[in-house]
Amino acid sequence: MIDYLQKLLGQTGLAPHGVCLLWDPALIWTHVIADAAIGLAYFSIPFAMAVFLTKRPDIRFRAVAWLFVAFIIACGATHFLSIWTLWNPDYGPEALVKLVTAVVSVATAVMLWPLLPQALALPSPEMLQRANEDLMLRVAERDAALDALQAANATRDHAEAMLAQAQRMEALGQLTGGIAHDFNNLLTIVVANVDRARRFGSDNPRIVGALDAAQSGADRAARLTDQLLSFARRQPLQPETHDLNAIVEDSMALFGRTLDPSIRLRVELASDLWPVRIDQGQCENAVLNLIVNARDAMPDGGTLTIRTANVEGEAAVELQIIDTGTGMPPDVVARAFEPFFTTKATGRGSGLGLSQVYGFASQSGGEVDIISTPEAGTTVSLRLPGAEQLQETT
Repeated sequence: MIDYLQKLLGQTGLAPHGVCLLWDPALIWTHVIADAAIGLAYFSIPFAMAVFLTKRPDIRFRAVAWLFVAFIIACGATHFLSIWTLWNPDYGPEALVKLVTAVVSVATAVMLWPLLPQALALPSPEMLQRANEDLMLRVAERDAALDALQAANATRDHAEAMLAQAQRMEALGQLTGGIAHDFNNLLTIVVANVDRARRFGSDNPRIVGALDAAQSGADRAARLTDQLLSFARRQPLQPETHDLNAIVEDSMALFGRTLDPSIRLRVELASDLWPVRIDQGQCENAVLNLIVNARDAMPDGGTLTIRTANVEGEAAVELQIIDTGTGMPPDVVARAFEPFFTTKATGRGSGLGLSQVYGFASQSGGEVDIISTPEAGTTVSLRLPGAEQLQETT
């Protein structure tokens, strides 16, 4: 092998290739320019491929790609040697370069053909686009399914929370009603004995004062019992057909004189409001309780809105009391209707106002709910069935 290379590289006495071209300048320089351009292009192409393969390690068939780089470089070298041999008869090195080019080209071809089926199996841009669109569609369907599942879970959680709240309020109502009933029986005995003591008569002012104080306490206890019975839905009602707007206006006539000047009042009463069948006295108490609570929630002033409207889908009438006051967090809203629960300072409230409203709404066949945001305000909605709707269900 060494002798072969020495013989190949040591040959002398050969004429340069330019002799064959008779040193014709047109032929010489045409070959030079063409081979130089091809050689430069051949060197530029593999350089770009090498940069690309280096930057993209994820490219498949990398071994064949690097063989192409070597093959193109070798081809470029043969063109530059063709220029060299125009003036220098170094045909041995040129033959060795061509031999290297042949080996690389054969290796490239040997490796390329087995890879051809795999290359043909690669997806086309159109196939990739369709696959991508199908994937995006499936992702959209999955997202829609997740949204639907989340909505269903939220609805279920809300229903479970409402059921738990209703069960808790029902249990509280039963407990409160039982206590109020027993207390009312005891209170009857107290009141009867106070009346009996009055009938016996006494000129002692201390005894008269004690009896008056006992009667006053009994009266307050009776009102408290009525509120508890109202929450427990055991308060006897005397329902009649009334105009809720008229009840609101009468309540405002009583309440308006106590309204702080810093509170702006807005009254929006529906002109075509349906009549309702309710106990007027209990309804007035409920409206006044809601208005007083709204007023107390705005110690620094704000806007109090009183609105009535027909609820078409439920055949009901709705009264909304909206304030821009301090609002309530969710945990307070969840307990707002419980008896004796209050956020007011000691002595400012009994905690039975909203309980009475809840009991009145439930016993009247309606409902009441609260939407509140801390530092933004509260909306209390009292819905009562229309008189015609109530007659249809009874």
